[in-house]
Amino acid sequence: MTLAPERPLLSPTEPHHVGAVHAAAAHHDGSTRIRNATPAAQRPAYKKSGRPNPAAHLTPEQIEELGRELDAIQREVMDSRNAADAAYIRRIIQVQRSLELGSRAVLLFSGVKVKGIRPAWWLGTAGLSLAKILENMEIGHNVLHGQWDWMRDPKIHSQRWEWDFVSPSKQWQHTHNQVHHTYTNVLGRDNDLGYGILRVDPDQRWSLFFLFQPLWHIGNALMFEYSIAAYDLELGGYVARRKRMSAEEKAAFRAKAAETLAKVKAQATKDYLAHPAMALPFGGPSNAWHTLTANIVANLVRNVWANTVIICGHFPQGIETFDNTDIDTETRGEWYLRQMLGSGNISGSKLMHIMTGNLSHQIEHHLWPDMPSNRYAEVAPKVKALMAKYDLPYIEGPLLKQAGSVYAKVVRYSLPNKVEGRRRRDIIRLAAKKAWRSRSFGRFA
Repeated sequence: MTLAPERPLLSPTEPHHVGAVHAAAAHHDGSTRIRNATPAAQRPAYKKSGRPNPAAHLTPEQIEELGRELDAIQREVMDSRNAADAAYIRRIIQVQRSLELGSRAVLLFSGVKVKGIRPAWWLGTAGLSLAKILENMEIGHNVLHGQWDWMRDPKIHSQRWEWDFVSPSKQWQHTHNQVHHTYTNVLGRDNDLGYGILRVDPDQRWSLFFLFQPLWHIGNALMFEYSIAAYDLELGGYVARRKRMSAEEKAAFRAKAAETLAKVKAQATKDYLAHPAMALPFGGPSNAWHTLTANIVANLVRNVWANTVIICGHFPQGIETFDNTDIDTETRGEWYLRQMLGSGNISGSKLMHIMTGNLSHQIEHHLWPDMPSNRYAEVAPKVKALMAKYDLPYIEGPLLKQAGSVYAKVVRYSLPNKVEGRRRRDIIRLAAKKAWRSRSFGRFA
């Protein structure tokens, strides 16, 4: 994976200024990556795969005007942040902590049976699952994006927050905030595009490995926090390059791995040792066991929910991918255009939006990653109207519809692309023969 250069996180006293620059990485010379002031030439009508380009009808001047209109929407919101916004995030944090503490208290009595069932286990597990989802989605993800740094509250700040997730926050901020949000859906640069284990676009290279991606997808959802930790650690890249790495690079990886293992140990100790041990005096080993299973289930529920929300924002039908060739010279308007075409929204109630961390407004989040999440619902109609004005598709749908389209893509793109005059099974058979001869499964199309 190609990584963007490092950028400093916002300091407690640094103003927001511009959202796209906040999301983008900086060049080594200190200038922002989105620095090209000259609009690019007219975009081609079709992509390499033969699919139509949804932005081909826009002139370079229209794209830059679109960017200026989006800038105006951003300024209006960011300049109007106030005490009500601060009260919102503090209220969400208080609700989450009360829900978690209350659920853990209830779980102390999870061994008690009433008419053959354990009501405390069911109630405590449900409450703890909701608390973990809230902490991960609406609080952790958004605080670590710097959405609340403007409050100057050291307890709710991107540089100091550590979330209830096995991936260390600083490692996640690098791979997510700096790399993914800079190179959204750029083939070869955004490894969030399938997380390196899924093929979700026909322009992605096919290999035998992807035949089994429906299984990888389910496993990734269940173990999502551990998958993200390995992804943030860039474990796959290390395994592939370790023989060519210098001693300094290996030492740097070992330091990051030690940090990740320490976080995994801390999370496991909290959920799988400390809390079950606290239940022992209230019902013995049986009660401790039921508390342990409740924590396991709550983490699984949080993992599957987080994975589902994220795939619905990044991989549903209609989402575009982008070529690597002209990203380094794209203008501000072109960067905005890529965020809009490379994201999709989930429709639903206010409660649905809160439980998704407002990532149900994925288009708006990709446009302005540092905008307070409670304001996305306010700007979404404006963004939708603006995209309609420029005849751009605004991808949106209910959760089940969006998730269904992703699963359909996972199955469809597990197979090689159709090639005129060749059968897919012949392509698979030839790839299998090459892999067998080279003993390198998954590297040959």
